[in-house]
Amino acid sequence: MDGVIVVEHPLVQHKLTLMRNAKRSTKGFRQLLNEIGMLLCYEVTRDLPLELIEIETPLARMMAPQIAGKKLVFAPILRAGAGFLDGMLDLVPSARVAHIGLYRDPATLQAVQYYFKAPADLADRLVIVMDPMLATANSACAAVKGLKDRGAKEIRFVCLLAAPEGIAKLRREHTDVRLWTAAIDDHLNDHGYIVPGLGDAGDRMFGTK
Repeated sequence: MDGVIVVEHPLVQHKLTLMRNAKRSTKGFRQLLNEIGMLLCYEVTRDLPLELIEIETPLARMMAPQIAGKKLVFAPILRAGAGFLDGMLDLVPSARVAHIGLYRDPATLQAVQYYFKAPADLADRLVIVMDPMLATANSACAAVKGLKDRGAKEIRFVCLLAAPEGIAKLRREHTDVRLWTAAIDDHLNDHGYIVPGLGDAGDRMFGTK
């Protein structure tokens, strides 16, 4: 699919299989989400621009590459998106963090915003939105729109699992937002859950169900 990157690295696929297992403990699920978040961060930042700077090694001076431009912004969609955050910050500890609080209305499946806090200079930074599940894409689209309304110009979306219906909606409403996912599952059920999926990522991460 145009603008959709499926991360097929063996470690990502292995850890995803472990997470799908209904018998995985809350602790194990949370740890795996942290680990796979780090691996996905590696992939979504693969093409960051570099610039050469002059440094001095213990033996000589040289021109060496470093990431160019302003620091990234990680934008987890609360609550499950926070499971990616620590792993990503381990790789990019200087990144800024935006928090987007959304919940899904159980009757309409529409996203309802209850919290939004982000750096003021979003227009100057690459923003990486994170949510383990891209199901209906209502939350994803609402988060991206909220970021754009506050000036963000370059946005990428990272998820663990995606449904074809969610991908189609996100790409239709935000054609400029590229998507990274570990897998594209079969379909959504009548309750808007990804099948075969892994259940409710937030509940499994926090042990609330």
